[in-house]
Amino acid sequence: MHQYLEIHPEVKNALAEGKPIVALESTIISYGMPYPQNINTAIEVEDIVRSNGAVPATIAIFNGKCYVGLSKEQLEYFASAKDVWKVSLRDMPYAISKKLYGATTVAATMRIASMAGIKIFVTGGIGGVHRNVIETMDVSADLTEMEQTSVAVVSAGIKSILDIGLTLEYLETKGIPVVTVGQNEFPSFYSRKSGFSSPLRLDDVDEIAKMLHAKWQMGLNGAVLIANPLPADQEIIAEEMEVHIQKALNAAKEKKITGKEVTPFLLEYISEHSKGESLEANIALIKNNAKLGAELAVAYSKGHN
Repeated sequence: MHQYLEIHPEVKNALAEGKPIVALESTIISYGMPYPQNINTAIEVEDIVRSNGAVPATIAIFNGKCYVGLSKEQLEYFASAKDVWKVSLRDMPYAISKKLYGATTVAATMRIASMAGIKIFVTGGIGGVHRNVIETMDVSADLTEMEQTSVAVVSAGIKSILDIGLTLEYLETKGIPVVTVGQNEFPSFYSRKSGFSSPLRLDDVDEIAKMLHAKWQMGLNGAVLIANPLPADQEIIAEEMEVHIQKALNAAKEKKITGKEVTPFLLEYISEHSKGESLEANIALIKNNAKLGAELAVAYSKGHN
């Protein structure tokens, strides 16, 4: 597989020395927020990972390879270019063989991180079962990837534009542990509350690291979803957000938006109609997750070395 991997020297050294590393996705840069907030956030997130003792490895596809760790110039390109593909698992062979520029989703980033030997991955929120799944059969590849790829996923929960209850059921069916940090209720991305109890709760990164070691050392393949609620002063109240989500879903239906275009459309619509509040919350939660992810990577590497 290494012919398709291009590992940044800083990340390569960290892998060789057993240092803590945090994988980061690139879809949030190319599709998750507008310019220049996206490039500023990408750089700040990498800085947060470093300041908490780990090495950041932002992942993307170009020149026919999976890049693990990007330069500032490469980050800038993914933040500003208009021709970047949104690459999930099914798109990877095409994007690589055609030498396209691809921003990787949760599923694709997890797979590439795993290929490189990185165990901790930080994102904003994961994909899941869509609200109108009976009509569309739209279930994110993030979930099927989590079933088979042994990488811990730190997020602010499941994106609230999705059906959180059904997604939690799906994760249970696939044997994927779901742990919430610091509270009993599962968070809903922009909000601390979702109306659903978290299946598990752990409040300490050392406890989470022990759980990861126990799972994988027993040969239980697959991810662990670690839900990290936004601090109370940065969240948007769930009921307020639901009003924006319903309007966004109606707009997507009217415009016949489908497939991998749905999530970027909804996030952009919500940002515009919440006067940028949702964008602020999105930036806050990815930074919050980066801090926890770095701390977890440090704790995990101590137990591993």
